[in-house]
Amino acid sequence: MTLFHPCTPLPCPVQNGYPIHRPHSSASFSLEHLASTLASNPTLKYQRPKDLYGVSDTPSASASRRQFVPAFVAYDKIVLGFDAYFKQSVYESTEQYHLRRVKIQYYVEDDSIAVVEPPVENSGIPQGILIKRQRLPKSSSEFYTVRDLNLATSVTFYGRTFRIVNCDEFTRRYMEETEHVLLNAPEPMPEDPYVSQRARLKNGGRGASAHGGANSAVAAQNDRLRQFLENDRKVLRFYAVWDDRGSPNSELREFIVHYYLVDDSVEVREVRKANAGRDMFPQLLRRQQLPKILTDLVDIQLGPKYTWKDFRLGGTINVLNREFLIRDCDEFTRNYLRDNNPSLTSSDLQPVALPVAANTSFSADSTGSEWPPYNGFGTEEDSIGSCKHLVLQPPKKDFLKMLENEHKTLRFVARLDSKHVEDKDRRFVLTYRLADDTITIYEPPQRNAGILGGKFLERSRVLKPGQKLGDPADQAKYYCAGDLFVGATLNIFMHKFVLMDADEFAFRWMEEHHSMFPQADADKVLSKVKLETAKGRVKKADIEKSMKEVLANGKVARRDFIRLGRDCFKDVLTDHVSEAMKYTPTTLSLTWICRK
Repeated sequence: MTLFHPCTPLPCPVQNGYPIHRPHSSASFSLEHLASTLASNPTLKYQRPKDLYGVSDTPSASASRRQFVPAFVAYDKIVLGFDAYFKQSVYESTEQYHLRRVKIQYYVEDDSIAVVEPPVENSGIPQGILIKRQRLPKSSSEFYTVRDLNLATSVTFYGRTFRIVNCDEFTRRYMEETEHVLLNAPEPMPEDPYVSQRARLKNGGRGASAHGGANSAVAAQNDRLRQFLENDRKVLRFYAVWDDRGSPNSELREFIVHYYLVDDSVEVREVRKANAGRDMFPQLLRRQQLPKILTDLVDIQLGPKYTWKDFRLGGTINVLNREFLIRDCDEFTRNYLRDNNPSLTSSDLQPVALPVAANTSFSADSTGSEWPPYNGFGTEEDSIGSCKHLVLQPPKKDFLKMLENEHKTLRFVARLDSKHVEDKDRRFVLTYRLADDTITIYEPPQRNAGILGGKFLERSRVLKPGQKLGDPADQAKYYCAGDLFVGATLNIFMHKFVLMDADEFAFRWMEEHHSMFPQADADKVLSKVKLETAKGRVKKADIEKSMKEVLANGKVARRDFIRLGRDCFKDVLTDHVSEAMKYTPTTLSLTWICRK
């Protein structure tokens, strides 16, 4: 007993693997037949066929009765063809690349794309279907469509860039009439260097080609050898700027262009600047021949190249589609251009001055660096360090100065120069440490003064009046030892302190370092007193009279003697001298004591 399975016909015919609509028989199911049937029925006398079937015999009804045609049927066998090519790099060979021609086939039916490479005789490359028919992704969320394909444009399929140069006539008509896309002008298909060389050898004959090729190769080799022997280690250096003020950074960037005469190669390096905000890359363009015109998929070995004759002061060059202005060169380059290009005049070899606005925008130091105000944490140097470095670093100190001046302090007695009456009798001890240039102010407590006293200023470096928080290495902005002497006025945080006296160590240290303190140079002070005494401004009898009054008992206190010297010589030494010479009466008094 065998099983019998009758073959049942499919309900719909199939085309290209898809079922299609089967037309109904017009003999028994046409609208005319149904209408005639309904008209003969007396029970449906007052009803019309459109009320039952929703159709009528109007032209619009006939349009609705048209068959629905899906897209895969309407666009079946409609394929758009584009001619394209891509370059495949070749290493360790005479040719730099292989130019491979392909056909891009676009199937309108389902927006799929296939890339096919026509076979080339003796190419040695596996050819045929490079990319099988499929929808190619344009990005992570969309695919390539027919509107993404145009002439003289580049498309990238799976990391490989194809240059579309032409299309067939059917594709052109379809794009313009159906898609309403205006195609660009077609481009010529480039020649493959390897195929062109083989064609020349095949058409020209083996003997002639061998002789011609050998002669040209020998001539080219001799020219390169001569260029190497004459121009080895000769480099032209040009200083150029790139106007990048159209970018958000808005500045002119400096570059150094090196032109190597030995092989006509160019190297471009950027002038590094501190705090430029860019990665410190070594060079913008590595040493290579620089093409004058740079377009997509154009190898640097083809097309015109820059030579040394194209570099002129005030001229521009195109470096990777960036316009560089050549503004200056070094002395060797200037002499080389003068000797090898007689058409250049002396004015053509002068540096090009940039406009004022360009200089202002170009110079990173012209605008200046403004530091934020002191945040109150640590010292002012710590506040600056938090702005300079992402990872905090301790401020650098002069350890040699600290070792030489450790435990050396200059102490002064100061009073507060204030408009308030209660501050008139206040006295302070100002201590200056030579190791790190810090100042400490202490107010001794006084009875019935109404002020507790104590520490007035913590040990810290003090900025001079009118100075802003700047680089700690700039010592001129802070008070130093040369600014402290008896009679000087210090403005410390809006408080004016007048130095009235100092201790013995401070006087001796200032006399030993009289180069920093011209007021403490005893020889200069005595010579000035002798000069004024000879002029008659100071009378010796008046000085002796004052001395007798003080030395009536034969003994005198050191402080009283210093005060006597100030009273005797202050008129002579302070009338026609600067503010910095107010300490000279004290120096004269001390010198008198030492020499007596």
